[in-house]
Amino acid sequence: MKPDRIKNWPILERPRERLIKEGPEHLTDAELLAIILRVGRGTFTKGVRGETALTLARSLLKDLRGLHGLDRADIQDLLKIAGLNTAKVSQIKAAFELGKRLRTNTQRPRSFESASEVSAYLQPRLGGARREIVIALLLDGQNHLLEEKTIAEGTPTQATVYIRRVLEESLRASAAAIVLVHNHPSGNPEPSPGDDETTQDLDSGAKLLGLVLIDHVIVAAEGYYSYADSGRLQELRES
Repeated sequence: MKPDRIKNWPILERPRERLIKEGPEHLTDAELLAIILRVGRGTFTKGVRGETALTLARSLLKDLRGLHGLDRADIQDLLKIAGLNTAKVSQIKAAFELGKRLRTNTQRPRSFESASEVSAYLQPRLGGARREIVIALLLDGQNHLLEEKTIAEGTPTQATVYIRRVLEESLRASAAAIVLVHNHPSGNPEPSPGDDETTQDLDSGAKLLGLVLIDHVIVAAEGYYSYADSGRLQELRES
């Protein structure tokens, strides 16, 4: 008996045809993922005979606890799943990255007035990251964003912040102020002693060059922490 492949379904029940006719907003997460899984040459390198792309998509979302879990999943771990190969995993990760970039670009504010705006701006990129990433937002005197620089990418527990590079990038961009941002993959945004040391060192170095460290924001799945809003930045300046 031949497997019930998607191409044998009635046309209006096929995810790809439904997307064209009704629009992507009418498809479920599994149906959209199934379309991505079917793109490209051939079928699945390690596929299960008789399994459709939609069945595999539903299985992935269930086992990984939804789109967020699939986004966070390590590439090498995904390659171990029956039904996925290099092409399919690449397509999945590329789709997620395009979505993040689109959201970041469309939400790019002209200026930052609060830590919550900073968190909202970088949460799509940092909130689900599996390793620490350090970003410097370089601002002019009106808090308009001049440039955004990725300073370091580290391990799941730490990333080395190169104070000198932050300051050099600030001067090169003719910035007046800096907001340092990094994430905590653990999900807890509370600062560590190392975060305190980095904040204090950067604040001191910025002051010597006539720059202002406005804030150091830690982004995590459970929220964010602001050195400025908490009063911790002022405490470090006075210590």
